Amino acid sequence: MGKILIKNIDIVDPIDGIRENFDILIEDEYIKGVDRNIKVDDTEVIDGKDKFAFPGFIDIHTHLREPGFEDREDLESGSLAGVHGGFVALCCMPNTNPPLDNAGLIKYIKERSKYIGILDIYPVGTITKERKGEVLSEIGDMVEAGAVAISDDGNWVTNSLLMRSALEYSLIFDIPVISHCEDEFLVKNGIAHENSETIVKGLLGRPREAEIIAIFRDITLAKKIGGRLHIAHISTKEGIELIKKAKEEGVNVTCEATPHHISLTYEKVLDYDPNAKTNPPLREEEDRIRIIEGIKEGIVDFLATDHAPHLKF
Repeated sequence: MGKILIKNIDIVDPIDGIRENFDILIEDEYIKGVDRNIKVDDTEVIDGKDKFAFPGFIDIHTHLREPGFEDREDLESGSLAGVHGGFVALCCMPNTNPPLDNAGLIKYIKERSKYIGILDIYPVGTITKERKGEVLSEIGDMVEAGAVAISDDGNWVTNSLLMRSALEYSLIFDIPVISHCEDEFLVKNGIAHENSETIVKGLLGRPREAEIIAIFRDITLAKKIGGRLHIAHISTKEGIELIKKAKEEGVNVTCEATPHHISLTYEKVLDYDPNAKTNPPLREEEDRIRIIEGIKEGIVDFLATDHAPHLKF
């Protein structure tokens, strides 16, 4: 690869609070120097003006599809996609086949990702066995095996007693409970944000109220129990307000936003483009703007991709 010198690039280090202009010297794919006014002969020079260099990113919400759906993605292809996007670590969600609902499968993810060796993969175990929302998974065993969180992502835990128990376990094991906040009875078979335009187009709706109700229930339980609650892929302005209020009241709640929910709106599905179908769905412009404001205000704690490959037919 030889030598590459990136000149005048803004280096950002959030941990140390650094945002300063430096040069970066790369030799044979390794960073050899970070300083001002580096001078080296026989080097390819890249102008870094108006560009930024960040530490490697961590994506806390991905779907790597292994085991069971390797025709869409596997740990190796997902790892390659990650490093090409600047990520050094990924958390993989448990909606696989079989779901990651026991210590053996958590160990499998840990050992296989270590064998692949491209980046770090941190498995998320299920809240309930087989993600059915009926019986709690063996949370302690999964944490001991390497699970960093629990989630039934793709499904909301409708049973409030089970969700309460999961939050109690989050206190014992100091892990977050990641909630996909959509009331399944309101969104069943829905494929788009529900409003007059999507109804006219014949698109079954996933109303905003499904997210609002679910977030309110989960925050109410977290406020009582004191566990660690994390709201995945927030999509509504009302959801932002609920989380803002909860944080002000001292509830241990965090949330994430996705690139698509801060850059796109429901209009993208009006021409029946399946690439614009997401769960939760793309919302309205006022939701998109409020989520961006929530990021700026510190209400939204993470940006996460919700990387989820599907087959193209």
